[in-house]
Amino acid sequence: MKTVLLLSVLFLCASCHVGRYFYWNFADINDHKKFPKIDIANDPNQIFRFHAVDSNVVLPPLSPTLTFDEILEQSKTVAFLVIQNDTLLYEKYLYKRDRESIVPSFSVAKSFVSTLIGIAIDEGKIQSVNNTVRQYIPELPEEPFGQITIEHLLNMESGLRFNEGYTNPFGHVAKFYYGLNLKKFIKPLKAAKASGSEFKYLSVDTQLLAWILENATGKKVSTYLEEKIWQPLGMEYPSSWSVDSKKHQTEKAFCCLNARARDFAKLGRLFLNDGNWNGQQIVSKKWVDETTNFTEKGYHYQWWREPSKKYDDFYAQGILGQYVYVNRDTNTIIVRLGKKYGSVYWERLFRVIASKV
Repeated sequence: MKTVLLLSVLFLCASCHVGRYFYWNFADINDHKKFPKIDIANDPNQIFRFHAVDSNVVLPPLSPTLTFDEILEQSKTVAFLVIQNDTLLYEKYLYKRDRESIVPSFSVAKSFVSTLIGIAIDEGKIQSVNNTVRQYIPELPEEPFGQITIEHLLNMESGLRFNEGYTNPFGHVAKFYYGLNLKKFIKPLKAAKASGSEFKYLSVDTQLLAWILENATGKKVSTYLEEKIWQPLGMEYPSSWSVDSKKHQTEKAFCCLNARARDFAKLGRLFLNDGNWNGQQIVSKKWVDETTNFTEKGYHYQWWREPSKKYDDFYAQGILGQYVYVNRDTNTIIVRLGKKYGSVYWERLFRVIASKV
């Protein structure tokens, strides 16, 4: 009887996010196959490729009994890249993946959105990070969106009442991930605290940044990414951005940029080189400096770092342990993509690798 009741509920909820949550359950690395998407083209005439060595360098073991490769396998890693001085020193794919395998970015997409905000400011499409949300999305109510600035969103300080619990089928983030109309879900949100008063990681903040980009540039976020980042950076492969529905076509900007490991690494290279790509300034050095020059705070402008005065490093991070790590001390970029996060302290491992390769 219980099974019949559950199936009946799922059938009735087939068009709602709760039904899809129970049908698909927790996010996984095959999610790029589940959702409708917008394709993002690369430029086959200007592909950039990292140099490659004949064989992978030997990376430091994490255990006296397991090799590095065995640790990657046990932690459900599907791709691991180490790049230094534009040379691909280590490239490993597991679980039947290879260099052409598509993996969802999850929240690594947030760092791409932040970069697009910087580009839009450089181009004068957005005036300042001090502008409010309502200056670009006037259809949202004055309370609370008239007090929230772009900088508040970049730093996850909107103060909005939003449940980020990924295991709650009735929470906001489940609506965002499985729902069919993202903009509709945003409009009724209320303030929980004053904007700018504290950091609280909320995916809605990034989704608002994308909406601002769309209105400020007059382009879909995926189109703007294609024009300003994907093609100029010489991505090896096309990509896609999952959307809420075929009807609304709103990119799930807080996650769901679907691409290959080598191409994710190129965002790291862009920031490693102060926003310059082989002589072309993609995003201003000023924006890169503002984004990455933080030592005490763990999150800034949609990037993370382990607080340190010793290391000049930072990273984009997504659920399941997706990473684009940048170490400016050693000109190193590390990409780790996973089926699960695993039991590895990845940020600490990245620093060890960067100091030893």
